[in-house]
Amino acid sequence: MAQGASVDPEEVARFSAMAERWWDAHGPFAPLHKFNPVRLKFIRDQAAARFGRDIRQARPFEGLRLLDIGCGGGLLSEPMARLGFQVTAVDASERNIGAARAHAEAQGLSIDYRCDTAENLLAAGAGPFDLVLNMEVVEHVADPGQYLRDTARLAAPGGMMIVATLNRTLKALALAKIGAEYVLRWLPAGTHDWSKFLKPEEVRAFLDGEPVSVEGPFGVSYDPLADRWSETSDASVNYMMTVLKAA
Repeated sequence: MAQGASVDPEEVARFSAMAERWWDAHGPFAPLHKFNPVRLKFIRDQAAARFGRDIRQARPFEGLRLLDIGCGGGLLSEPMARLGFQVTAVDASERNIGAARAHAEAQGLSIDYRCDTAENLLAAGAGPFDLVLNMEVVEHVADPGQYLRDTARLAAPGGMMIVATLNRTLKALALAKIGAEYVLRWLPAGTHDWSKFLKPEEVRAFLDGEPVSVEGPFGVSYDPLADRWSETSDASVNYMMTVLKAA
């Protein structure tokens, strides 16, 4: 297990225990598989706008470096590699990295997977990266403020970071914690700690003083009738924000 201020050993152990099932669309990560299309579209569209790329091209992001922090089994890393990004993907769990690396190799994809942390990358002078993905991770770390600052500092001048997390609201407690874990059984009990959810204004405050501008939140909601996620104006449960680094 990678060590560092951003690492919560209990959280790493919880996800490590399920590492072999990351790519099982009907297993414990089934909600992420359903969630992935809306995340991928948001990332693609935001990156295309930021870097002036044409998404009609087969590999529109060729030549750009991407860092996927807390990559898990690579559910975002692999599609990003297919879009042309040069992908470095890190996770604090050795088992997650092993599962991700094996799956990517089977797909013929070249992804630089590492068992590491944001603070270690920063200390080692890694990057900078044109795009940093910080997706559904900040609510699982020990020090969210330092973690967000470290990950923002890994972005290149003129680059960007995309943050996705859960809002600390009563609605999120009811739906994302109690509903998802104990009623619908979408997630294993204990996956989330509601007290660690972040309000959008807290994300902004943590990054205050950094050479970045923060946009959003951009809400994401689940439609049970259509059985799909989509972008909405409602950021009371799931939301994403873009962090744009000054050039």
